[in-house]
Amino acid sequence: MSVLYIGYSYVKPEVSPLPKHNQEQINQLKKYLGSATSYEQWKDIAQSLDHLEQREAWKDDIQSDIYNYDVLLDRFKSLQADRLAGNTEDLARALREGLHHDLGNMGNIRLYQESYFGTKKLIEQYVEEVCLCIEYLCDNLVVSMTSSQKLDFFKTVLLSFGRPALLMSGGASLGAFHLGVAKSLWENDLLPQVITGSSAGSIIASVLGTRTDEEIPELFDPEAHSLHPWRWKGLFSGLSGRGFMDQRQLQRVIREYLGEYTMEEAYERSGRSINVTVSPVQHHQKERLLSGITTPYLLLWSAVLASCAVPAIFPPVKLQKKDKHGDTAPYMPRLRWVDGSVVSDLPVERLMHLYDVNYSIVSQTNPHVVPFLKDKAGSQKTSFAEIPMAWLKAELKFRSKGLSDYVRKNANSQILRQSAGQLHAMMSQTYYGDVTIAPNYKLRHYMKVLSNPSSEFIQELMLEGERSTWPKMSMIATHSRISKTLEKSIAKLKNDVRSHRAKLSIIA
Repeated sequence: MSVLYIGYSYVKPEVSPLPKHNQEQINQLKKYLGSATSYEQWKDIAQSLDHLEQREAWKDDIQSDIYNYDVLLDRFKSLQADRLAGNTEDLARALREGLHHDLGNMGNIRLYQESYFGTKKLIEQYVEEVCLCIEYLCDNLVVSMTSSQKLDFFKTVLLSFGRPALLMSGGASLGAFHLGVAKSLWENDLLPQVITGSSAGSIIASVLGTRTDEEIPELFDPEAHSLHPWRWKGLFSGLSGRGFMDQRQLQRVIREYLGEYTMEEAYERSGRSINVTVSPVQHHQKERLLSGITTPYLLLWSAVLASCAVPAIFPPVKLQKKDKHGDTAPYMPRLRWVDGSVVSDLPVERLMHLYDVNYSIVSQTNPHVVPFLKDKAGSQKTSFAEIPMAWLKAELKFRSKGLSDYVRKNANSQILRQSAGQLHAMMSQTYYGDVTIAPNYKLRHYMKVLSNPSSEFIQELMLEGERSTWPKMSMIATHSRISKTLEKSIAKLKNDVRSHRAKLSIIA
C-alpha cells in the first residue's frame, strides 16, 4: 500500500494493475460478507474485496471532485504541525476557529460508496489528527487557561461543532433490531450520548439510559430479554376503546425492565441523554419530546408506556411523575398520550435545539415504513428497472395522504376523524436520517410483529441489526469520532475541576 504523506508533501499513489482474479472468488467473498457473524470478520472480508476489485488506489488518491481535499489537507498539516511542536496556544485557536462539522463535504455519502470499507485516507487521517489534537490539548497545560476555563473552552467547541444522535423508531417486537444497531455502535465506541426512541425504540433507548457503562454489555445477550409484553385482552375490550391488548401486562414488563428512575435520575446514572416521544390525543396539543431536560421528574417507565400505546391496541396513557416527597403522582392529569411514532417518530429538529445535534443516525424498524425507505437520504440512485415500483410507492403515499386528510376534515365520526388524523400524520413524516439503518423484512417477520419474541427471534434480529450497521460504520465514524472525543475530554476535565476544588476546600 502506498504512503499518503512523506513529511508534509503529498505523494500521488502509484497504481499498478493487479492480475485478473477469478470472478467466482469475488462472488464468494460477497456471499461471506452478507453472512459475517462479527464486525472483525466483516471488516476482513470487506478489505479483501477492496483489494481484489482494486479499490485501494481510490482510497489512497486524495483527489476527487466529491469533496474539497485541498481544505482538508491544509487543515491536517496545520494541526499536525502545532501538535508536534507543542504549540498549545496556537492549537487552541486553530480548534476554536476552524473546527467545523463536515468540513470540505467530507461526509458526503458518495465518498462511502466507492469501497466496501473506509473512504479516502485523507479523510480518515484528518479525523484521527483532530482527535489527537483534542486529546493533546486536554492533557497538557495551556498557559492562558485555568482548568475551569479549559473546560468552558471545550464545551464551547462542542457547542459549535455539534454532536450525533441515535434515533430508534417504533416497530413492536421487531424493535429488537435496535439492540443489534446499538451493540455495533457500542463495541466501536460510536454510541452517541444523545439517544431517542419512539414506541419499541423508546424501550431500547431507556434501557441504554438506565444502565452504567459496566452494565451495558449485559444488554447484548439475547437470553437476557425474556420479555412477554403482549397479552390478548379480548375483542369487546378493543371495540369499546380499552385496547385489544392488556396494558397492565405491558406496564409490568416495562417497570421491571427500567426500574423507578425519573428521566433526570436515569441521566445521572448513565450519563446518556434519553428522549422519548409521545403523541397527543386531545385537540390543541402537540407531540412532546420527554427527557431529563424537558421533564426531569417524569417517571421513565411512564413515558415509555405512553410511547408504546399504539392506538386501538392499547388505550391512551396518563403520565406519572415523582413529586417532591418521592411519591408517584399524575403529570398533567387532564392529558392523555399515545404512541410516539404516530406524530413524531424521529424528532430530529427538536434534538437540534436541545442538544445541538447535527447528525442523525436512524435505526428504522417500523414495518409500514421499511419497504418505502429505499432510494432515500442519499442512497444509490434508482435503476431504470425500478422506476415503475418507485412511482407506484410514491403515488400510493400521495393518494393515502390526500384521502386521510379529506376524512380528517369532513367525517362525522369523531373516532374516524381521529384515526384519519393519525394516519395523515404518519404519512406526512420523514422516516429517515443522515444515515438510515433498516432491516430486510420477510413475511415471517411481519407475522411476529405483535407476538412475544423468543430469545432465538431476538438473536436473529440483533444479528440483522449488526449486519445492517457494519457497512455504514466508516461514515458514522467520520461524523461522530470528533464529537465523542470532545465529550470524553469534557468529562475528564470536569473530574479534574472537581478534584481541584475538593483539594482547595480541604486546605481551606
